[in-house]
Amino acid sequence: MTASDSSVTTARQAAAAAADKLAHDIVGLDVSERMALADIFLIASAESERQVNAIVDGIEAALASHDRRPVRREGRSGGRWVLLDYSDIIIHVQHEEDRVFYALERLWKDCPVVDLELGDDPSAKKAVPSAGTDAENDAQPAEQA
Repeated sequence: MTASDSSVTTARQAAAAAADKLAHDIVGLDVSERMALADIFLIASAESERQVNAIVDGIEAALASHDRRPVRREGRSGGRWVLLDYSDIIIHVQHEEDRVFYALERLWKDCPVVDLELGDDPSAKKAVPSAGTDAENDAQPAEQA
């Protein structure tokens, strides 16, 4: 048994909303074979408590536009680890320090990863040279002067 199509769709919508609010290390885990209560755990990190809350707001707004509302929300006041329970998916937005400490991915390492279709490769972003580098300036034809 794998996660339902509707759960995967919801997870992708939530992941896109989290990415729009600059969440990083966004991972979806198919926990449907290990847990009867949910199909997917979605985990995202943020650098500050303020950003955790902004990501949560973005996710809730995005899913509300698809008539989805959490049945339970925990941790909002602290802003370190917020859990949004949508029954079929459970979303964890964690401060990056808490994510390293609690290591949810390690606890659920035997569960398959869900393709969230975010289409971003962080290593590719680092490889893109910034505009106006010396190498680009040296490549300019001399007659432009």
